[in-house]
Amino acid sequence: MQSLTLESATETSPSGLARLLPRLHVKAFTGGMIVIAFILVGILGPALAPHDPNKQELTAMMKAPQGVGALHVLGTDNLGRDIFSRVIHGSRVSLLIAFAVVFVSGFIGISLGAISGYFGGKVDFLIQKLVEVIWAFPPLLLGITIMAFLGQGLFNLILALVAQRWIPYCRVVRGQTLSLRSRDFVTAARSLGSGNFKIILRHIIPNLIQTSLVIGTFAMASSIIAEASLSFLGVGVPPEIPTWGTMLADARIYISTAWWLPLFPGMCIFITVLGINLLGDALRDLLDPRLKRTGSGI
Repeated sequence: MQSLTLESATETSPSGLARLLPRLHVKAFTGGMIVIAFILVGILGPALAPHDPNKQELTAMMKAPQGVGALHVLGTDNLGRDIFSRVIHGSRVSLLIAFAVVFVSGFIGISLGAISGYFGGKVDFLIQKLVEVIWAFPPLLLGITIMAFLGQGLFNLILALVAQRWIPYCRVVRGQTLSLRSRDFVTAARSLGSGNFKIILRHIIPNLIQTSLVIGTFAMASSIIAEASLSFLGVGVPPEIPTWGTMLADARIYISTAWWLPLFPGMCIFITVLGINLLGDALRDLLDPRLKRTGSGI
């Protein structure tokens, strides 16, 4: 028996659709182009970077940006390392961390949320108490604590970021599952002898993909900011791995004399997060059933 995808109760009114689509297209196109560029730079990093990001050239320290075609397009840092190459390689780390955090936290959150909402009772009580306990800790403080206990490392950083980011998936999925478990297609599957976990996998979770996709988009942006924050504080990835947060941390004492050191990694974080948020906002406007009923909400 194939799972059924939920349809909205009513269609978008013509006037509401006319107001929605132009602005939706602008956000989706702008955000999508930024995200695609971010992914391509991350994948093609070694081919695009003109220098080794960790190569020190003390005779070329603190050189200002020299423009397109020069040896150091965006200048060099206090150790003579090429800023352009470090920015490109930093995008690879951010890309890896963002996708890993979204995938792992989504898997955990969707699984626990679906189980919690479907079974209810004591199972629901225990899972939601776990959510409340973990949610009580400030996110940045929890991440610093985990990194201080486990030590620096890419895997440890992903674990620290996942520690709380599965909770939004869990809470939203639980609420939707409470409604889905009483739908006719779930009752029909149960009457045909399908087990509980088969119903969850084949009939509940497919109806949660759209909402989870929107949550994952915004979670990717917050993961990039969190990684930069932890790296800035010195508890992220090891110093030999170039990241945008590490570059900002190294540049903070030179901010009044070498403006290019914090500018370019900061702009990369800003533009990438802006693009991901625009794409996520467009997906939310497109997939949110309430917008389909009212034709508004931008």
